[in-house]
Amino acid sequence: MANVRVVAAIRNARLDAIKTAIDAGAGNGIITMYTGTQPVNADTAISGNTVLGVLTFSKPSAPSATGGVLTFSTITQDSAADNSGTATWARISTSSGGTVFDCDVGTSGATIILNPTAITVGGPIQISSFTLTDPA
Repeated sequence: MANVRVVAAIRNARLDAIKTAIDAGAGNGIITMYTGTQPVNADTAISGNTVLGVLTFSKPSAPSATGGVLTFSTITQDSAADNSGTATWARISTSSGGTVFDCDVGTSGATIILNPTAITVGGPIQISSFTLTDPA
């Protein structure tokens, strides 16, 4: 079994590259919430998932990573969800729609924390917490 431990400076640089990708383009990066099964990777086209709503990052999306953790700045809620359903994952994109990454959504122990994950059409979608950790 491989055992790799990366120094904090490199972990921070990897996370800052993600932040730079989200902030690319003229507008703010976006978070699109979906129901259903997350694709096997972020290069896979979305199929059979329902869009619940779209939230908007601040610009810049986050301050520089520190200690291998990137904590996103304030994210503008979606004040009127497009559809009802349970948020299970999200696709993170640039303002022009270029995919950066996909991640899980939950009420605890997930990359994006929502409370609740049960979304009602016309209701708000608000993120409680969103951080990325590049483990040592």
